Amino acid sequence: MARLAKYLAILILLAAIALVAYAYIGPWFGADFSAPAAEVRKPVVLNAD
Repeated sequence: MARLAKYLAILILLAAIALVAYAYIGPWFGADFSAPAAEVRKPVVLNAD
């Protein structure tokens, strides 16, 4: 059971490292992480009596 927990911890650590590496290296390979830059205006109706 301890061996399984050890392998699971190593797998989680490697996945976290891979995610951080993708966040830094991704834009060089064409991944665009920026939010869409569009202004949205919607009317708000308040029911103030």
